[in-house]
Amino acid sequence: MIGVCSIQLSLSARPVSAGFRQLPPLVCVLTKQGQRLLSSIATSEQPSAAISLLRKFVASSSKHVALSTLSHLLSPSTSHPRLSSLAFPLYGIIEQESWFTWNSKLVADLISLLYKAERFDEADNLFGETVSKLGFKERDLCTFYCNLVDSHAKHMSERGVSDSCTRLKQLILASSSVYVKQKGYESMIAGFCEIGSPDKAENLMEEMRQNGLKPSAFELRTLVYGYGQMGLLEDMKRSVGQMEKEGFELDTVCYNMVLSSFGARNEFLDMLLWLKKMRNSGIPFSIRTYNSVLNSCPTVILLLEDMKSLPLSVNELVDNLKTGEADLVLELMKSDVLDQVMEWKSTELKLDMHGMHLSTAYLILLQWFKELKVRFGDGNHETPTEILVVCGSGKHSSKRGESPVKVLAKEMVTRMKCPLRIDRKNIGCFIGKGKTFKDWLCNEDSNKNPAEIIKAQV
Repeated sequence: MIGVCSIQLSLSARPVSAGFRQLPPLVCVLTKQGQRLLSSIATSEQPSAAISLLRKFVASSSKHVALSTLSHLLSPSTSHPRLSSLAFPLYGIIEQESWFTWNSKLVADLISLLYKAERFDEADNLFGETVSKLGFKERDLCTFYCNLVDSHAKHMSERGVSDSCTRLKQLILASSSVYVKQKGYESMIAGFCEIGSPDKAENLMEEMRQNGLKPSAFELRTLVYGYGQMGLLEDMKRSVGQMEKEGFELDTVCYNMVLSSFGARNEFLDMLLWLKKMRNSGIPFSIRTYNSVLNSCPTVILLLEDMKSLPLSVNELVDNLKTGEADLVLELMKSDVLDQVMEWKSTELKLDMHGMHLSTAYLILLQWFKELKVRFGDGNHETPTEILVVCGSGKHSSKRGESPVKVLAKEMVTRMKCPLRIDRKNIGCFIGKGKTFKDWLCNEDSNKNPAEIIKAQV
């Protein structure tokens, strides 16, 4: 029996759908209706009223609203951890709806949540029901086991990952399907790396080879990530060497993993060497490259804590950094990332800062002002009709509706007396007339007082 507080709702008596299919993982943002429901239950003085509220909610909600609320409660990153146990009765109510389609991913998420709550008997019962439901459909069983490993890993449940991997390995050993074997090993390796056991993942990789299976770039990259996250940098570099030895080219994602791992340990020299290697190998830098590197620069992060005193030029920023951090910033600026996020047309010059962490947005803005001053000054670039800087309105920020990047841009624009303003039609953007902006930028020094000019030239 699965319950909430004093409430109990049986999952063993669920009606079985006549047909079912595997669905991709549900990734849903909590809707306003879902938020209201959870707020009502959280503030209710009568816990026993929860079931009634859940039933009314499902009956009056669309499929999307109901499932997104369930997905939110099942997520390890839910903003309502005290209410996560509501997922079990909510699932029981939802699956009785005519629109509900059974899928093993939801069940795997439920089982992992039961493990987290140490309700192992209930988890085993639900597991047994699901295996019986899937019968001898080998690929469907494999998908279910892989979903279990993934769900347990996201909850950082060592016992859950270990138990699921044991079951998955039994399926692999009994199967003649290369697909099942490859998919199973891939999932187990990722699961062990996620919970901080890359050594076990590497043992599985060796087992793959002994069974005639060749690890893919995904498995090897996952191992690099696993060792890097644990701070086992020599093992990480050894794994990178193994990737290259087996003929896999290192891509931007792999380099970013390595840079992030070095950055977490303040290994600035290693970061610089890998950035140079990345550039010399022709591997494109990305916004995430900037994020990984700049988030590892303590002085940059410290400067951003006081935006009213931020350096407002690249030269000033570099002068405020220690040598190791300054070298990293200068190396980043040799890339074409600014061109990736800037679109120049006769009608509009657009800078899109979506996906940038605060430190990245800061450097990109400094680069942007510097580069535009050069391009406008050389006379070879047409002046666009309008300037548009896209910051976002904070929908994906830690505090919904508050965009740190927008706050940063506003502070910089104000201090620099830049003729950009917040767009009334889209508060996540800054806009301005192209000619006015160009005239301001090319005469920027005239907007400064003598002390500021001297400081910038020193």
